[in-house]
Amino acid sequence: MSQFALSLLCLAITLALYYANKRLYRRFRRLPLMPLVLTPVLLVLMLVFGHISYQNYLGETHWLLWLLGPATVAFAVPVYDNLKIIRRHWMSLSAGVITATVVAVTSSVWLARLFMLPDEIQRSLAVRSVTTPFALAAAQPLGGQPDLVALFVVVTGVFGMAVGDMLFLRLSIQAGMAKGAGFGAASHGAGTARSWELGPQEGVIASLVMMLSGILMVLIAPLVAWVMF
Repeated sequence: MSQFALSLLCLAITLALYYANKRLYRRFRRLPLMPLVLTPVLLVLMLVFGHISYQNYLGETHWLLWLLGPATVAFAVPVYDNLKIIRRHWMSLSAGVITATVVAVTSSVWLARLFMLPDEIQRSLAVRSVTTPFALAAAQPLGGQPDLVALFVVVTGVFGMAVGDMLFLRLSIQAGMAKGAGFGAASHGAGTARSWELGPQEGVIASLVMMLSGILMVLIAPLVAWVMF
């Protein structure tokens, strides 16, 4: 099979697995069955046991990565429809975004240094808490590796989405806005998807916080590179 045909087959399998997984999750609402959890696991198993290289898989599926940009921008529509909520809480949301971004960057880099990880991993980890399009843009002035950045972003999002509800329960956080802000700041796209399942207010706040965190990370990336590296 040619490389082009293999890439097209991988794209078709990816789409088929995702839509089948969505139907399964609608019927059985269980965390391990969420499309953002189960589908990547199945795809990794396919690549490993099918002896398919990452380059062959990415050949035609790169269009799915490109769609992350328009999908992220599309979150602005419900945000615009709920401007009243944003105007009412703009100060707490702004403070939360700044705090979350600073904590995410510093904790990632300091922990990576504590475990003496290579410099390129430290630079790639610095942007792990913002959604992929913003993370890839912010990684350029930091010197991060795009493949590592994408991997760390996905792992961070899925992990945050998986443990978020448990943390909110343990910390007795019940306010919808607080849950949305937490998911949007810590788990970006995956957390925002989970927030929309909780309710419209949670989804709107998560979308807003995710976008603001991404924009802020892109703006301060040169400063982070100068201060921390």
